[in-house]
Amino acid sequence: MLRQRLSLARLVLFLAFGAALAGCSTDTVLSLRPDIDVGTRTAAVAGGGLRDLVPSDPYLAGYPRLDPPLQAAPEGMPAEELSCRDDLRRLHVEYSDLAPINDGGACGIDFPVRVTAIDGIEMKPAATLRCEMAATFATWARKELVPAARTRYFSGVRTIHQGSSYSCRNIRGTSRASEHARGNALDVMRIELNNGRDIDVRKPGWFAFRTRGFLNTVRADGCNYFNTVLGPGYDADHKDHFHFDIRPRRNGYRTCR
Repeated sequence: MLRQRLSLARLVLFLAFGAALAGCSTDTVLSLRPDIDVGTRTAAVAGGGLRDLVPSDPYLAGYPRLDPPLQAAPEGMPAEELSCRDDLRRLHVEYSDLAPINDGGACGIDFPVRVTAIDGIEMKPAATLRCEMAATFATWARKELVPAARTRYFSGVRTIHQGSSYSCRNIRGTSRASEHARGNALDVMRIELNNGRDIDVRKPGWFAFRTRGFLNTVRADGCNYFNTVLGPGYDADHKDHFHFDIRPRRNGYRTCR
């Protein structure tokens, strides 16, 4: 009887420790408004192969764009774009300028950048973004993602596997362009650490306490940088990735789910 009581006590302590390690839940960080850009299912490259076709997109979002990089910043670049590139260099972002993208309608980026690495962290595949989104993502990666990995796993981050950056497509069920169509969004599928651990963003099992805590932390902290953070548990379209974007909203409203 005494042995059974001790085993039960150990189980209770284990479950309590796991719940504490998991960190705070992001489900109640901010409420969701119906006009949010939830995009559509990403056509991500994961494990070396294409996952899906994007229903509202004639292109495969998982393919990195093949636009050749420019040798120098284009003439007539606005001051805010030049300043943003100073920020990228200060954040140790490896990038190249691309020619303007104009795919018709609301799809395009006037002064796109192609990001290949952030402070030594490789981006796979390279991401095509507006400079502001690239700088925001780099800031989050350096200040939140890397410290969280060191705290939880005692390791730095080797690679961020993204599933969709710029992609000409509409929000599912609407005629309104997704933030991906403006270069304002990035989908993160997997995070590979220096110690060899490969963290899948998909919702972990009940007893994956360390992974759950890590994902909850980086997801919640993302709400301090991005205007939209969505991921597993929100809906079926986001079951396998984090969606980050900087869609501008009135009154500084942000959504984190």
